[in-house]
Amino acid sequence: MLTLPQYIDMVVPRGGKALIERVSEESRVPVLKHLDGICHVFIDRDADPEKAMAIAINAKTQRFGTCNTMETLLVAREQAATLPRLVAAFQDHGVEVRGCPESRHYAPDIVISAEESDWSTEYLAPVLSVRVVADVGEAMAHIERYGSDHTDSIVTENTLTAERFLRAVDSSSVMHNASTRFADGFEYGLGAELGISTDKLHARGPVGLEGLTSRKYIVKGDGHIRQ
Repeated sequence: MLTLPQYIDMVVPRGGKALIERVSEESRVPVLKHLDGICHVFIDRDADPEKAMAIAINAKTQRFGTCNTMETLLVAREQAATLPRLVAAFQDHGVEVRGCPESRHYAPDIVISAEESDWSTEYLAPVLSVRVVADVGEAMAHIERYGSDHTDSIVTENTLTAERFLRAVDSSSVMHNASTRFADGFEYGLGAELGISTDKLHARGPVGLEGLTSRKYIVKGDGHIRQ
């Protein structure tokens, strides 16, 4: 089937990363896909602490095994004092928290050190990596290096910082003061979600039935010619 483009217009693989990689490599038919959902929430220096708490907890714990679940929490240094409360809330939900050295300094309850591989891992499990960053620029650099172009969110009351993040982060969904769990075709009003694409041709992001369609142009004339 994957080598019959004369019969099949598009393949939408649903399953694990290994399956999607194999389909993408072997298919001669266009494939609508995403490989990883390494989603981030960044708590900016100007974030409302209560909003940050609610968004971060929801983004990780509302469902663990979905591609729009947060896998890495980035916290601006000026907000690091909120880490003990955040970590306690995650642990109350049964989440194993792994942290960078600075995050472990602010939150001693983080007993597991994050390894380099953690930043590029889609856990799909109650595991979260946490990193303290200097500012929005360092947060965006981290997302660019380790992210998967799926969904990333900033929590801030600073409109200029939010707009900078929304423009610069090249993911299929970017959010301001909202949980990454909203990256869903039904939530976007697309009806039943057929898939999510992190590619840049044709549909991108959550895709419903309309996103799979293409246009056919019909021109009717009466002897018209182009001059």
